[in-house]
Amino acid sequence: MINVLIADDEELVRTGIQMIIEAEDDLVVIGEARDGEEALRMAIELEPDVVLMDIRMPGLDGLEASRRLLRNGGSSPRIVLLTTFDLDEYVYEALRVGASGFLLKDAPATQLVTAIRAAAAGDALLAPSITRRLIDDFTQRSPRSAPPDLELLTPREVDVLRCLARGLSNAEIAEELFVSEATIKTHVARILMKLGVRDRVQAVIAAYESGLVGRD
Repeated sequence: MINVLIADDEELVRTGIQMIIEAEDDLVVIGEARDGEEALRMAIELEPDVVLMDIRMPGLDGLEASRRLLRNGGSSPRIVLLTTFDLDEYVYEALRVGASGFLLKDAPATQLVTAIRAAAAGDALLAPSITRRLIDDFTQRSPRSAPPDLELLTPREVDVLRCLARGLSNAEIAEELFVSEATIKTHVARILMKLGVRDRVQAVIAAYESGLVGRD
């Protein structure tokens, strides 16, 4: 079972998300938090696999709560941020600290479920509808650190990374590169390891920051 903590200050939103999650055989809601402080405390106490975190909440907001939780590195839960397009500026820092995905509050139920499962598996949801704009703006506005060393990657891994930056799934990459999906999974794992990044979101950021992917 994948244990999920919901953090949102709107009871109606929490209830709706809970109904969607509990309709799935492999997902269960183990707690609901009304603000960032409560989310932080419950995440530490309950140790969920995934936290669905609203960015805007009273008191400690979701961004700061995520930052504090993700300081624990490997022991921290995966976090999927609930956001809207007009909150892009709040998301840039979350990309830096290692959030595992972003979901619009009006996203279909199937996308919510997919995001939770992807995060729990150590992957990340990169919806094509938001990925390009979000990461493109992020790499232009955020302070640049030293670009990642892509020389560590093989030519095939570079091809896979380009596909990741386009928001393609493993199955879509496999079809485009004429290899098996299992092979793509192996390539993705090696890319994450060589670049020292947490998940696909961070890998895509590395692709943009290194100049591998342009902003056309």
